[in-house]
Amino acid sequence: MSQLDLARLQFAMTSIYHFLFVPVTIGLALLTALLQTAWYRGGQVAYLRLTRFFGTLLVINVAVGVVTGLVQEFQFGMDWSGYSRTVGDVFGAPLAMEGLAAFFLESTFLGLWIFGWDKLSKRVHLATIWAVAGGSALSALFIMAANSWMQHPVGYKVDPSTGRPQLDDVWALFTNPVFLRGYLHVLLAALVTGSMVMLSVSAWQLRKDLRNDNGGTKDKAQNKAQGQAQAQVQDEGTPDATKEAASGFRLSARLSLFILVPALMFAMLVGSELGVTEGKYQPMKIAAAEAQWETCQPCSFSLFQIGGGNNDQTPTKILEIPHLLSLLATNHWNGKVLGLNEVNSQYQQAYGPGDYVPDVFIQYWAMRVMAYLASLALLLGLWGLWLLRRERLTHSRLFLNTAVWAVLLPFLINTSGWLLTENGRQPWIVQGLQLTKNGVSSSVSTAEVAISIVAFFLLYAAMAVIAAVLMTRHTRKGTGPLHQDDQPAPEMTY
Repeated sequence: MSQLDLARLQFAMTSIYHFLFVPVTIGLALLTALLQTAWYRGGQVAYLRLTRFFGTLLVINVAVGVVTGLVQEFQFGMDWSGYSRTVGDVFGAPLAMEGLAAFFLESTFLGLWIFGWDKLSKRVHLATIWAVAGGSALSALFIMAANSWMQHPVGYKVDPSTGRPQLDDVWALFTNPVFLRGYLHVLLAALVTGSMVMLSVSAWQLRKDLRNDNGGTKDKAQNKAQGQAQAQVQDEGTPDATKEAASGFRLSARLSLFILVPALMFAMLVGSELGVTEGKYQPMKIAAAEAQWETCQPCSFSLFQIGGGNNDQTPTKILEIPHLLSLLATNHWNGKVLGLNEVNSQYQQAYGPGDYVPDVFIQYWAMRVMAYLASLALLLGLWGLWLLRRERLTHSRLFLNTAVWAVLLPFLINTSGWLLTENGRQPWIVQGLQLTKNGVSSSVSTAEVAISIVAFFLLYAAMAVIAAVLMTRHTRKGTGPLHQDDQPAPEMTY
């Protein structure tokens, strides 16, 4: 592999790993703020315990996410100095805003939230977690503004003396049509991810409680009578710590479902509109996502196909849906979608000889993995709401088992979406301005990049194990019994 291949591999590896934590941070921050708001307004202790429980998961996730995010920044100077030197005057502005404003806002108020339980009033302490949620969303805003500029450069002029783009309209970054839809799509994806994590954790706790009710798996016959006696005691009104904890996780499961379903629906709608925007500014990306080599009007969408990769322009399409690609790409029933060959010819005339077609296999399947798994997640959410309406959510073993494993879905969806967005821009690192091959560092050798990949892989593997152990142990522990410090000091309550 060349230095370019290794540099791309390293950035892809670290970016995918980092993006596992970003949507969890944004989503869980908002959900934790909602839980604490419910406690602030109603005073129900279950919401307080849930706030602390999911807040701890948030803190663990933020700790790992910050470390992996710093590595992303270093790579711009280590592997991509050609890119940083050329477009740093534009790309550096939103990154500086993210570091100086959003990151410090998020980290400062997260510290106040962690250490301010018995030092701040309830109202001020509640404001800190909402500031954390706002800071995480603001951080994504600046990052997405920078990334959207790479997809569709706006608000710049080229310095005639250096040939480098310079930012001359900062507001154009935040009115970029790719940014407007892309940022909203990321926020909705974060809500989906946070909600699914909360639902999965809640389902695990409820499943454990259901097993206890059924006598467990070791000796069902022996525990059956004990379970019946326990249920009888609870019916008489005797408090039980396990049941109290399970009641709290029923609340968190309900909240997660109420957020998950509409967030998924809106994410699909915004994603469709984002596809129309990209079809206008990045027609190659949309054509590659359908492996559409020739221009068509109207265009069908293939649910599945055999072949159609980079060297196969005659795929066997299976289960085609007429007009659907035209709708997705143009919002018109008989819309015209340019094919890969025609767009490649246009790029050759505009930018010179070369192959401007991205990896079609990755584009085609990344789009379908994202769409199909999102549909499965939506069906799961609707199933959960139906069970909730029938008051059977906590008694459906099949749903609880499925919800536990469904936590993988949003991470696969987010990764597929990232591949769809970034791979579809290739071979450009900045659409129409700089090719990826011209952005690598000339002073870094292939061996040095390879060694750093191994070092990062080992470091990230160790961090993954630590994060997994911490989050798994905390999840299994649950909210625990009610302690005396579960209520703030009397003078802090008003």
